[in-house]
Amino acid sequence: MNPHTASQHISPDKPTSGNESASYGSGKSGFWHRNPTRVALSFLTGTIEVLALLIFLWAFVYYLLPSVQNASLRAMKSGTEEIIVADSTVTDLEKATKSIENSISKLQKQMDKYTPAAAYLTINTNENEFALYLKKKLIRQGLCSTGKYVKLEAGENQKWIFKTPRGVRKVLNKQTSPVWTKPDWAYIEEGLPIPPVNHPSRYDAYALGEYKLDLGNGYMVHGTLYQRLLGKPVTHGCVRMGDEDLEEVYKTMSAGSKVYIY
Repeated sequence: MNPHTASQHISPDKPTSGNESASYGSGKSGFWHRNPTRVALSFLTGTIEVLALLIFLWAFVYYLLPSVQNASLRAMKSGTEEIIVADSTVTDLEKATKSIENSISKLQKQMDKYTPAAAYLTINTNENEFALYLKKKLIRQGLCSTGKYVKLEAGENQKWIFKTPRGVRKVLNKQTSPVWTKPDWAYIEEGLPIPPVNHPSRYDAYALGEYKLDLGNGYMVHGTLYQRLLGKPVTHGCVRMGDEDLEEVYKTMSAGSKVYIY
C-alpha cells in the first residue's frame, strides 16, 4: 500500500464509503442542508397561495354571493311586476272594451229611436247617391243627380242659386205622369223671352219622367231625360233618378215619408 494514499485527506463533504455516507446522513443533513433561499421562497409561495385562496373565499362570501342573490331577487321582482302589469293591462283592456260595447249599444238604441220604421229615403249630395230603406233595412241604392250650385242673375231683383237644400223633408204628395210648369229662370237660363204665367209653353209633360214626389218649395224627386248624367251635380235643386230606381222609390214611399238630404 502506498503510504501517501493511505494517509490521503478525505473531505467531509465528499464521502467515499458506505459508512461515511451513513455517518453523513445521520448528522446535520436533509432539509436543513438544502439551499436556504430556495426553502424561503418555497415557504413564501405556499403562504401566498393559501392567503390568496382565503381572500378569494372571503370576497365570494361577502361580495359576490350577496350580489348574485340580489340579482336573483331583482329578476324575481321584475318578473312579478311584469306579471302584475300584464294582468293590469288585460283588465284595463277588458274594461275599455266593455265600455265601448256599452256606448255602441246606447248609440244603437238612440238610432233605433230616431230611425223611422216606415220607408225613408236618404240623399247624399256630395256623392250624388241615394239609399231607400224599409223597416230599417236597405232595400235599394243607386245614383242620382242633385243641385249644381250655380248662381243665375237677371237684374238686381232676380237671383237664383241652384242647390239642393240639406235637412229633413217629407213627401207632401205623389203624382204619376207629372207635368212641369217652367219657372222664369228656365227661360232666362236659355236666353229666351219670359212668356205669360199661363202660357202653354210653360208646361212640359216629359221633363219630370213618369213619377214625382213633391218635397215642397218647388223641390221634387223625379225622373229625367238625361240619365247619362246621373251621379253628377247638374240639377236646379231637385233630385233626379233613373226610371227603375224612381219607380221603386215611388211605390215604397208614401205621403209623410221622410227624406234625409245631406
